[in-house]
Amino acid sequence: QVQLVESGGGWVQPGGSLRPPCPASGAIFGFISLGWSRQAPGKQRELVSVITSGSSANYADSVKGRFTISRDNAKNTVYLQMNSLKPEDTALYYCMVQTRRGGLITGTYWGKGTLVTVSS
Repeated sequence: QVQLVESGGGWVQPGGSLRPPCPASGAIFGFISLGWSRQAPGKQRELVSVITSGSSANYADSVKGRFTISRDNAKNTVYLQMNSLKPEDTALYYCMVQTRRGGLITGTYWGKGTLVTVSS
């Protein structure tokens, strides 16, 4: 069973920063991509950022220039550095891993989420 456990959320004032980590454990023999999504109350889940096994990264327009995704292979952890946070960034943030074995995709897994609240 692949497990992802996000942490590091919380309350911050507008303009503040957070860097939640998401360590992964379980039978991960390889991965296609790692990523973060978010869901605000009453809204659809939004893909925020994705990083591939080759370390190329993509960002939603709403966070481009403010958020940075990164990974630490030694710690099996993906991070989301969030700077210049805005109230509209308030959401439950989920991390994701798409796993593989050889050239075959074996699954896509999501964590349970960490809550980020941005307000004065």
